[in-house]
Amino acid sequence: MASSRPTVAQLRAFLALAEHLHFRDAAAALRMSQPALSGAVAALEDTLGTRLVERTTRKVLLTPAGERVARRAEVVLAELDRLVDEVKAVQGTLVGPLRVGVIPTVAPYLLPIVLPRLAKEFPDLKLSVHEEQTEQLVTELLAGRLDVVLLALPVPAAGVTEIALYDEDFVLVAPPGFELGDKEIPRETLNDLDVLLLNQGHCLRDQALDVCRDVGARAAAATYATSLATLVQLVSGGLGVTLVPETALPVETGRAPNLELHRFTPPAPFRSIGLGFRSTSPRTDEFEALAESVRIAMSDSGVAPGIRPARP
Repeated sequence: MASSRPTVAQLRAFLALAEHLHFRDAAAALRMSQPALSGAVAALEDTLGTRLVERTTRKVLLTPAGERVARRAEVVLAELDRLVDEVKAVQGTLVGPLRVGVIPTVAPYLLPIVLPRLAKEFPDLKLSVHEEQTEQLVTELLAGRLDVVLLALPVPAAGVTEIALYDEDFVLVAPPGFELGDKEIPRETLNDLDVLLLNQGHCLRDQALDVCRDVGARAAAATYATSLATLVQLVSGGLGVTLVPETALPVETGRAPNLELHRFTPPAPFRSIGLGFRSTSPRTDEFEALAESVRIAMSDSGVAPGIRPARP
C-alpha cells in the first residue's frame, strides 16, 4: 500500500459506484461527469494498491477488496458527516458543552439564581460545573480543562480575560453582646474585634485580610474555617466576628441563630465578581452572552442593598 491516504472525494465516488454498480448512474447521483468519477475510483485503487472493481460490458462488479473498502467507506463517511453536523450544532450562542469553574464562596449562593435562567434561555447548553478554590480553577482554565471561571476579580494570572459581573459589599456578622451600636458602622470598628477567617487558599480570606490591614485591625490567629457555613456558626457560638459577602447572607445567616448584621458606612469594603476565560479563546461572544444572562438573573432575583453593577 502506498503511504498516501484516500481522500474524501475518492471514497464518496467509490461508494456511489458500489451502490449503483454503474459508472453513469453513480456519476449522475453525485452530479459529476463520468470521466471524473472513473478517475477518482482509479486514483483510489492506486492509493490502496489493489483493484476494487471489475469492469464488465454491462456493469461493474466489486472485487473482494472492493466489498471490504465499500463497507469501511460507508462507516468513515457517516462519521465524517456526523462530525460536521455536530460542529454546526455548536456554532450557535451557548450551545453544546460548557465547563464552568466556580469558587466556593460564590457557587452555593449564585448558582441557584443563575442556573434556572440559563436552562430557559439556552436550552441546548450542556453545562458542567466544577467548584474549586481560585488557584486551582485558574490552573484548570489555562490547561484547557475548563472553558470559563466565575470568581473574584482580578484574576491572579496572565493570559486570562475578565468580564466584570457585579460588586458586593462585605457585611460584618457578629454575635449579640458585642455592643457595636448602630447597624451601620465605620471600618475602624474592626480594630477592637477578633476577625475570624477562612483557611488559606480561599480568596475570601485574602480579601478579609486586606480589609483588616486597611484599618490596622487584627485577625484571630487560632481560629480558621474551611467554609463560610462553618465560619458563621463559629461567630454564632461567640468566638468572634467575620466578614460575609452580601450574596451569602440570606443562606448562611438563616442557618445560624443569635447573629447581628452590621453594614459599613460608605465607602463600604467590597469585592468584584466576574468571569475569566483564556484570552486566546474564540468564544468571547458566548462568554459575553453568559455574563449578560448572569446580570439579568441577579437583577430579576431582587438585588440586595449591597450588590451593584460592577464598577468600571
